[in-house]
Formats: sequence, structure tokens, C-alpha cells
Amino acid sequence: MGPKPYAPGPKARRKDPELLWFTGGDPAPFSREHLRSWYGSRSAQADRLDLAVTDRVSGELVGEVVLYDWVPEHRRCTFRTLIGPRGRGRGLGTEAVRLIVGHGIEALGLHRIELAAYADNERALHVYGKAGFVREGVRRQVELRDGVWRDEVLMAVLAEEWRPAR
Repeated sequence: MGPKPYAPGPKARRKDPELLWFTGGDPAPFSREHLRSWYGSRSAQADRLDLAVTDRVSGELVGEVVLYDWVPEHRRCTFRTLIGPRGRGRGLGTEAVRLIVGHGIEALGLHRIELAAYADNERALHVYGKAGFVREGVRRQVELRDGVWRDEVLMAVLAEEWRPAR
């Protein structure tokens, strides 16, 4: 049957303010059945690749990495990731980002992989930098949340930057 989709329950979501803050709210308000259906339908989507991030030792599903919004004529796409609390601080996110970027560039022939992350998400920005993403700019005050304006950092990695870096 395979690993279950990462869906922190209501208690886990309330206990993880970092997950809530950096995903723009409650990232998984759906039932496990809804998520299973959602992930089951992803292989039919030609413009995206959704992959689970699992702990190699326990097999536990701790997050996901996604390449989406493929633009074939320009060989580019957008990237996002979510690592839950049980997957943080152990290098799993860094490894997952490097693996998906490598797959996108080497196996899929992408020229550019881009992302946007909140400027205050220092952990994610650090991981993206280690994986070869370069900061390209900032979209200032893109969201008002809890009375705080938040900036969004734009980053990308190009194929010619990736190959020498790996």
C-alpha cells in the first residue's frame, strides 16, 4: 500500500507554529482519504512531479518535494517543499532538495528551477542555498499575516550552475 500521505493531524498542526507560519496557514485541513485521492491523482498531471520524503531508517513519511508549473518550451518549472516536524534538523530536507533538483536537471532536462520562500524562513533559505539556488530578488510585503507584512525571496538554480556545484 505504500507510505501514507504526510498529513499532520489537528493536534500536530496546532503544536507546530513553524509549519503553520511558513505554509500560509493550515496546509493539511483534509482527511487522509482526501489526501490519498489527491496524491493518487498527481501522476495524471503532466506538468508536475510530487514525491514523498521518507526517513530511510523508519520509512516514515516526513514531507514532500514538488516540481510543478512545467513550461516545456523554456525547460523550466517551479519547486516547493514541505518537511514536517519529525523530518527537520536531520538533513532530510537538504538531501531531498538536492535529489529532486538533480532529477529535474539531469533526468528531465530542465534548464531552470525556481522557487519563492518567505524571507523569514531562514531554515528553508539556508537549505536552498546549499542545494545551489541563487537569490534573485525579493517581492516586498506580499502578504499581511497576523498584522505583519511578509516579504518573499525569489530563488532559482540553472543547469550550468548545478552541474559544477554537485
